[in-house]
Amino acid sequence: MNTNLFILKLILTPLIVATVTLVARRWGESIGGLLIGLPLTSGPVSIFLVLEQGRHFAAGAANGAMLGLIPVTALNVTYVLSAKRFSWYLSALSAILLYSIVVAGISVLPIGPALTTILVPMVLCAGVLILGKRAGGGMAIAPRWWDLPARMVLATSLLLLITAGANSLGSKWSGLLSPFPIFTFTMAIFSHRQGGSSAAQRLIQGVSMGLFSYVTFFLVIRSLVEESNLLAVYMLATLVALLVNGTILGIQLWRNRSAILDNHPIR
Repeated sequence: MNTNLFILKLILTPLIVATVTLVARRWGESIGGLLIGLPLTSGPVSIFLVLEQGRHFAAGAANGAMLGLIPVTALNVTYVLSAKRFSWYLSALSAILLYSIVVAGISVLPIGPALTTILVPMVLCAGVLILGKRAGGGMAIAPRWWDLPARMVLATSLLLLITAGANSLGSKWSGLLSPFPIFTFTMAIFSHRQGGSSAAQRLIQGVSMGLFSYVTFFLVIRSLVEESNLLAVYMLATLVALLVNGTILGIQLWRNRSAILDNHPIR
């Protein structure tokens, strides 16, 4: 493994995680979830894959990353629905079980780029509709001292595991596993334990909206990475993802402001 790339992985991944976590603590679960929906780990994974495995491999992995949002959506919906009735550990067990079944099923299906482009947004929209309106209630969550370091270690370990095993996994599995929702999963559990099911639901609802920026990021990568300048491709993909995420954030803030004005009209 290239030493410089290895060092970059060790620095970049925990830095991204720390930044997003602190923003989420400041602005709440919904905004935090929206930021988590960005390709914070799978984006760096894609960069390292193209540098270490080549452009064609990275294009295949990008399609796999888009497909990987289908089991991620299954996990998100399962956790929220389970959390309304069961404890955090039963909700987590149900969610990870369904995720495993769906990702295994997708891995054996011959789903090409064209079908992926149609199917994935449809699944994301279905997931948002099933999750429903933003959950209310719940308590403020006081994070434990080990929370941020644990997230940084988990994210970095996942990135190292996927990129190190890329040769044996192949491009499809590398892509499918890259969006594994390690942040969503751990933060949803913590939110559920500390703030109740509504806190976990708000987080996951935010994540589900953020996944639309994720899919646009990898759509750009898949379309351009084999032929275009790598720096330009990843800058464009990042810009498009941020624009999509920013648009969704603006709509959410506008809707929240409208709701506040409706409840407290100006006299």
